Amino acid sequence: MTDNTYNGWTNYETWRVNLEIFDTYIFDDVSYPISPEYVQDIADNFVDMSAPDGLAKDYAMAFLGAVNWTEIAEHVNESKKLEDFYNDNI
Repeated sequence: MTDNTYNGWTNYETWRVNLEIFDTYIFDDVSYPISPEYVQDIADNFVDMSAPDGLAKDYAMAFLGAVNWTEIAEHVNESKKLEDFYNDNI
């Protein structure tokens, strides 16, 4: 069996999308917990807005197809819990 994990994430694609899109994404006016589908919609919209139709966009969408959206959603939700806990206890 091949281990495709990357820096503690399911795979390189999940790690990279989290790093490039969600590490600095601000979830204003969002109800928590957020769903994997919501996270995927954000990434899909990011690609739609930044890549013209064609081969590059097709490759970007194929790359997103390998992302573990549940893992990113869980990470965002856990980060929000930690942030709320910190803010409530300072």
